Amino acid sequence: MKQVKIEPVPLEVMKQDALRSFPEECCGFMFGTDGEERTITLAREVQNSKNGDKRRRFEISPLQYMQAERFAALSGLTLLGVYHSHPLHPAIASEHDRVVAMPFFSYVILSTFPDGVVDIKSWQLDNNRYFIEEQVLLPVEDTAQPEE
Repeated sequence: MKQVKIEPVPLEVMKQDALRSFPEECCGFMFGTDGEERTITLAREVQNSKNGDKRRRFEISPLQYMQAERFAALSGLTLLGVYHSHPLHPAIASEHDRVVAMPFFSYVILSTFPDGVVDIKSWQLDNNRYFIEEQVLLPVEDTAQPEE
């Protein structure tokens, strides 16, 4: 199982974005390094450009993807994937999430409720285009640490 380590600063960016956007889904990009484990060192929130009900879906525009790829190239980081929130729902990737997912990317999902982020999971497509769960490594002091 691939490991995804989320550093404290990008974790806080993702959690604050999820809480600010609640009850709608938030979304953003994750950058860092890819080796034996992926290490997310930077998260950048982007606008949920989904038309209609943003409580159940998110969308990132092609322009935002191009900007993220350019930022990664200029900063010497790797664009590792996308994060988004699931307001009032588990951090489990949906069928819609799977259909729109891209290979290589990690998809971090934050399960968000009025009292905070209650769970964080990460998913990646396998060779058959099905999601497999990645092990998320969070800072020790974080209270949303998923159980092993």
